[in-house]
Amino acid sequence: MTSTDRRHRAAVLGSPIAHSLSPVLHRAAYAELGLDDWSYDRFDVDEAALPCFVEGLDSAWAGLSLTMPLKRAIIPLLDSVSEIAASVEAVNTVVLTDDGRRTGDNTDIPGMIAALRERGVEKTESAAVLGAGATASSALAALSQICTGPVTAYVRSRERGDEMRGWGERLGVDVHIADWVEAEQALHAPLIIATTPAGATEGLMDAVPEHPGTLFDVLYEPWPTGLASAWEGHGGAVIGGLDLLVHQAVLQVEQMTGRSPAPLAAMRQAGEQALAAR
Repeated sequence: MTSTDRRHRAAVLGSPIAHSLSPVLHRAAYAELGLDDWSYDRFDVDEAALPCFVEGLDSAWAGLSLTMPLKRAIIPLLDSVSEIAASVEAVNTVVLTDDGRRTGDNTDIPGMIAALRERGVEKTESAAVLGAGATASSALAALSQICTGPVTAYVRSRERGDEMRGWGERLGVDVHIADWVEAEQALHAPLIIATTPAGATEGLMDAVPEHPGTLFDVLYEPWPTGLASAWEGHGGAVIGGLDLLVHQAVLQVEQMTGRSPAPLAAMRQAGEQALAAR
């Protein structure tokens, strides 16, 4: 009996979780793949409640998607973690196997690479990262595979800078640290990955260069961000958070259902429609 025969439940966990588009994307994939007996839900689960939730999963469960603040908290509850997830100490995907094992992976990193590749970015000589949170470490992991030169991280504190430098050493990335007050300089890099919360980059809108490179802004709501709009207004290429969300969800669907390829176009369309309706 395969996992697709008897495992047909999946869900996204996090807190808060009501805003998550993951159910929309996964359900669209199930519909396209003809997986009529599969379900995908969302559960508001914080770090304290996570162990009890995971222990309560039965044989009907195929997998979990994890968002903040659970990407690190899930790791001690797993039987194994992929090399790529271990490299950033963050798991966003759990697959439950027939023998009862819980395996953890990180699809944010290959999802980011896939979103860049879709827009023609295969390699870059240098890059800039705005911010220093959990998504920034995933950005560094993605850049470790496509960036041949230095990466400058623009941060708001020395502690954050030390963290990013440490991630760079672990991932084999030549990371230079710059203060956030110099963030306008980031916009001259051929690739900029903005990992900051909503509103954090609004002050950079007037500093977009005349001939900008590629901006990858990981936000998807509100969209477009002010910086993304200004970037497109100057003719620059923009990749948005929905692109990342869809590509990482494609990989999750493939791992949880055992069906490949997952329907990227249908999932993206469903996400766009859901955002437009909000």
